[in-house]
Amino acid sequence: MAEQPKISEEMQKMVHEPLLPIEKKLIAWSLILGIVLLGILIWVSYEFFPTAHHVVK
Repeated sequence: MAEQPKISEEMQKMVHEPLLPIEKKLIAWSLILGIVLLGILIWVSYEFFPTAHHVVK
């Protein structure tokens, strides 16, 4: 049986390709959108479900 190439060897053979400007914009917009939506989710959680955030003593 022929031995399959190892992943590390194949990755070393790969040519480095820099990100295109549109790819950089898509990454930035995705991160911004994720942070904004997370903030909205936290706000909704505190606004509409306040009892879940209070510590019972």
